[in-house]
Amino acid sequence: MPRRDSGPPRTGAGEKATLQGFLDHLRRAVADKATGVPEPQVRTGGVPSGTSLLGLVKHLTAVERFYFLGERVDDWAATFRPSAAETADGVLAAYRDVVERANQVIESCADLTLPAPRPPRRGPSPSMRWVLVHMIEETGRHAGHADILREQIDGSTGR
Repeated sequence: MPRRDSGPPRTGAGEKATLQGFLDHLRRAVADKATGVPEPQVRTGGVPSGTSLLGLVKHLTAVERFYFLGERVDDWAATFRPSAAETADGVLAAYRDVVERANQVIESCADLTLPAPRPPRRGPSPSMRWVLVHMIEETGRHAGHADILREQIDGSTGR
C-alpha cells in the first residue's frame, strides 16, 4: 500500500543540527523499509548482486561504526551479507543502537572541522563535516535501494 512521503526535516538550529536531521531522516527511512518484512524476503536478494533489505541495514551499521565510532572493518563486502544466525530484529536493533551511539559522538563534536573518529588509515582523518555529508550520501543511496527492494517485496512505497 503506498504511503505518503514525509519529506526532509525542517531545522533552523545551525549546520550540525541540519546535517544530523537529514541523516536521521534517512536512517529512519532505511530502518522502516526493513521493519516488518517477513523471512525469508527480508534477507533475499532482490537484484542480481544479491542485495537484500537486511544486508543494507547490516552494511550501514558497519559504516556508522567505522566513521563515527572508529571501529575497523576488514571485509566491506561481508557487511552486506547477514549470517543465517542473524535475525531481522537483531540487525535492526544493532543499527538503532549504533545510530544512537553515533549521534552521541556527533552531539559531542563542538567544531565540525575537527577530525571524526575512525581507524587509522593513510592520511589524516576526515572532518566531522565531511563524515556527516558522506553519511547523508551513503545512507540516502542505500535508502533508495531499500525503496526498490521493499516495493518488489510487497508494493510498499514512500518513507
